[in-house]
Amino acid sequence: MSNISCDLSKPLEIGAVRIPNRVILAPMSGVSDRPFRRLASRFGAGLVVSEMVASRQMLLNTRQSSQRMLFDENTGPVSIQLAGTEPQIMADAAVLAVERGADLVDINFGCPAKKIVRKASGSAMMRDIPLATEIMQAVVDAVEVPVSVKMRTGWDDDSRNAPELARIAEDIGVQMLTVHGRTRCQFYTGTADWDFIAEVKDSVSIPLIANGDIRSIDDAYACLERSGADAVMIGRAAQGHPWFPGDVAHHFATGQVRPEPDIAARWQILREHLDGMLSLYGASTGIRNARKHIGWYITGIPGAAEFRNVVNNTLDERVIFDEMHRFHNLSLEAA
Repeated sequence: MSNISCDLSKPLEIGAVRIPNRVILAPMSGVSDRPFRRLASRFGAGLVVSEMVASRQMLLNTRQSSQRMLFDENTGPVSIQLAGTEPQIMADAAVLAVERGADLVDINFGCPAKKIVRKASGSAMMRDIPLATEIMQAVVDAVEVPVSVKMRTGWDDDSRNAPELARIAEDIGVQMLTVHGRTRCQFYTGTADWDFIAEVKDSVSIPLIANGDIRSIDDAYACLERSGADAVMIGRAAQGHPWFPGDVAHHFATGQVRPEPDIAARWQILREHLDGMLSLYGASTGIRNARKHIGWYITGIPGAAEFRNVVNNTLDERVIFDEMHRFHNLSLEAA
């Protein structure tokens, strides 16, 4: 751990915002909604970031954008991530985010999804540095809370321009950066380049968060050593394991490995998660949205395929809870 430049026992200060530890839950569209963030925060993630909210939809107050803006009061600092291509719309959305309780506003220049890139948003912004600059300037000028930016290393291997964009962001007044160690064209293939994140870190003096391929506590330490980052952001490794970011934070603080939840505890967590999704979305949409989460939770448990088949073929919450109770008992017997 000798090459880790930050003090892992100290909170991360972003302007006037104090993040209690150096592990952040990534914004994941369709995944990191309020029930998921609530769990990750309770288990110890220092900061949980909203799903990406389209700035124009937010101003139109669509149902989806409203749901993505919902936060619990006890989850610590509130970070709301915005995406869009129009500087004034982004600025207006940032003001609204702060009015709704955001302690930080995050700008998305990293999403690789085709439907986002087709609208010239997300990681497509890394091909239009002048427009990205206008957006960052508009948002920074519009709000008094810290503004952060999440980006990739670049659009493709021939244009890894994250250091350039990072320097511009710092000059404008952005106070935190997150870099996913892949280009947009990689999507989630290959390996995250933590060494290139170090080049971005060397180009700025503001806090930088490293993201990508952090699947274990050892990965978190290795990422910090190679990237020189001030904190880590965990995404896909938390799917079905909302306690994992907290496990990493606990190790950072104590050097101790926290025991994994046993089978009974996992079922209780899943039940709480499902209850939260049904409450937020209603039965039909809640069940559809929960299917992937249920699959992640039960991966590797005997009988998982049978249980998943039931869940994927019903919208009746009573059927799901009855099957969950039966499968829970079988899992305990198998354990």
